[in-house]
Amino acid sequence: QHEQKRTKELLHNILPMEVADELSATGRVRSVRHESVTILFTDFSQFTQAVWAMPADRMVAELNDIFEAFDNITDTCGVEKIKTIGDSYMAAAGLPQPCHDHAHRCVRAGLQMLDYLESRNRSSAFKWSLRVGIHSGPAVAGVVGKRKYAFDIWGDTVNIASRMESSGETGHVNISAYTYDLIQQEFDCEYRGKIDAKGKGNLDMYFVTSKRES
Repeated sequence: QHEQKRTKELLHNILPMEVADELSATGRVRSVRHESVTILFTDFSQFTQAVWAMPADRMVAELNDIFEAFDNITDTCGVEKIKTIGDSYMAAAGLPQPCHDHAHRCVRAGLQMLDYLESRNRSSAFKWSLRVGIHSGPAVAGVVGKRKYAFDIWGDTVNIASRMESSGETGHVNISAYTYDLIQQEFDCEYRGKIDAKGKGNLDMYFVTSKRES
């Protein structure tokens, strides 16, 4: 029973709780199409130069410290961490459990991540600059492979969310028109116009400027 408990706790650290329970019970996880989710990507500006500027153990310690804070933020905001890819952090809301406020959750998380880094930079020797990109739409989620299980999501929504990040600017949450439609009643936004997104053409983009006072 003790070993089963430890295994379950480990799975819950790797996979969303509902997905881990399904894997434990059946030995497999069904892939599911979600019609309305929101994807968040973050990326650090000039990360490659930073890698060369500090020892490897310091770099890993910095990333671990920041991503641990991001994990706490996503937990608080009800957003599911998907994975980190190098210096990029990917998260989503609206899966595996659907929710009506998935876009709001991701925008709140993105703003809190920027606030955290701004506060951290005041006392840290190394200053990090972050871009945040968010897009909403349908996606497919599931677990692939039979070893080193990984919960992942696929679809054009993921690709466009990545473009929102790369087409943004440091210190800003850059969102698509689809996400803007969902959150405009709660957040003030600045229309940026149609911005060229690599491989996707010109897309309407907005910077989230602040949360509206209730």
